[in-house]
Amino acid sequence: MISFILFIGILGLLVIIHEFGHFIAAKKNGILVEEFGIGFPPRLWGKKIGETLYSINAIPLGGFVKLFGEEQNEIDGKPLPKLLSSRAFVNKTAFQKSVVILAGVAMNAILGITIYYLLLSLNGFKSDPIPMITDYHFRFGVQEGRVVAGNIVKDSPAEKAGIKVEDSVIRYQTPEDASTNIWKPVTSSGELINIIKSSPNRILQLDIENVKNGAHKIVSVMPIYNADLKRAIIGVNLIDTAIISYQKTHQMIFSGFMHSYNVLTYNFSTIGELVRMSVREKTFAPVSQTVSGPIGIFSVIQDVVATSGTKLFKNLLNIVGLLSLSLAFMNVLPLPALDGGRLLFIIIEYVSRRRINKTVEQYVNMAGFFALIALGIAVSINDVLRLFK
Repeated sequence: MISFILFIGILGLLVIIHEFGHFIAAKKNGILVEEFGIGFPPRLWGKKIGETLYSINAIPLGGFVKLFGEEQNEIDGKPLPKLLSSRAFVNKTAFQKSVVILAGVAMNAILGITIYYLLLSLNGFKSDPIPMITDYHFRFGVQEGRVVAGNIVKDSPAEKAGIKVEDSVIRYQTPEDASTNIWKPVTSSGELINIIKSSPNRILQLDIENVKNGAHKIVSVMPIYNADLKRAIIGVNLIDTAIISYQKTHQMIFSGFMHSYNVLTYNFSTIGELVRMSVREKTFAPVSQTVSGPIGIFSVIQDVVATSGTKLFKNLLNIVGLLSLSLAFMNVLPLPALDGGRLLFIIIEYVSRRRINKTVEQYVNMAGFFALIALGIAVSINDVLRLFK
């Protein structure tokens, strides 16, 4: 129940913040805001304050802003007072309409950047480990390699030593190093595999910190020889991750912006690489394994609530920050039914000095809307199938 409430709360917050951006920008530009709604109809409660109706609605998945004259057909053929006509969205300048359209995107971006400032400042201006699905170099900050445990083989030396999923191996110590208490850092899975390969039946000390809950421990593990692999193993799937450090003064000052850029560009670079892989291999599997919809997001939140311990608040903030930035980026894309698509029509009208046929615009946006719904359904079905694998 807690996970579901958090899920609804997070999605609601992201959409309301977005719509609040449209609301404030419309007010500042003299546009009549007819309604600001939390949730979607049917309406449960409403109160008119000034000229705007503020409502709470039954479907708790976000919110909406209703602007007067948002579409041309809303005011065509209607005898409106000059003052009221001037307050219609469609009668504002291209610049004013663009500001209103982009304000929602800006609010989501500001929320994400602010969250990353907070998280980085609480963590010594270092990020949590980021899984490296592809070979990628982040543009800002100093990139440090980390190795994180994935699947643990049952009854393996790793399991017996107490190594858990999402334990990050920070450093190691061999029997020779133990006498002088020398610890050596681990920066890649290949490096740790080589250490394990060269240490059959010898006790290794591993300094470990769990990525999810922050639990720290030192474990002793003895690699055993595996005849199939022809090398020593400890029975754990190793994942390469990266921590980005922002330690210089200018990096700390701009760390929220820098980290937001790093995370967004990496995520979409990874998706692009997975799409190319899907085309090469003629299968949708690489993309389907990494793209998630609401059901996938709920599953992540559920896992975070179950495993985060004292880091629950930080981990939830991290999710909100990433989702807010992703929502901003997706919304600004020039696709029908999104803010970026509406902005594109405004730019075309401004450059051509001619109004676009509103019927054409309406059908294009409708087609885009149904395409997004179809994509959402397909992603949700994929999320459900993954839950049962």
